[in-house]
Amino acid sequence: MKKLLIIIPIMIFVLISGETSETVRKIPDLKIKLLDGKKTSIHTLLEDGPLLIDFWATWCKPCKKVMKHLDKYHNKYEENGFKVLMVNQDTPRSLGKVKSYIKSQKYSFNVGLDPNQKIAKKLNGLIMPTLILIDTDGTILWRHQGYMPGEEAEIESEIQSAIGLSADK
Repeated sequence: MKKLLIIIPIMIFVLISGETSETVRKIPDLKIKLLDGKKTSIHTLLEDGPLLIDFWATWCKPCKKVMKHLDKYHNKYEENGFKVLMVNQDTPRSLGKVKSYIKSQKYSFNVGLDPNQKIAKKLNGLIMPTLILIDTDGTILWRHQGYMPGEEAEIESEIQSAIGLSADK
């Protein structure tokens, strides 16, 4: 009887909220200010192919470690329409650090600015790094938080799957 008292409220919550592990999530078309001063939106970046969003900050060491791999994948799969959008979480006061860091590393991916964490809050990207792989129709295909060396293989595999390539290419 005690098990039923626990299970029934859970089942009611799932039915009312419509949330299940099978629920397909779509990403909203959020506006983003880029590091170069231009403005774009997530859906605009999705026009050519899948998009990988990564939330990062200049003080986040795991973020900096994964960035070199993400830049490599951005360039490697660009012909397949794939893009990377790095969404920076630094405060407005440290914006100069963001520009100088990206420039010094010669990264070619897109860099968005989210100093007030509005985008991070909407996409649940407050833990850094948070990677979100999105299909061209806005469906979230994969989400990953944190980074440890070696996980770049899983990241690349997910990207290859999103663009329709087998993992052996």
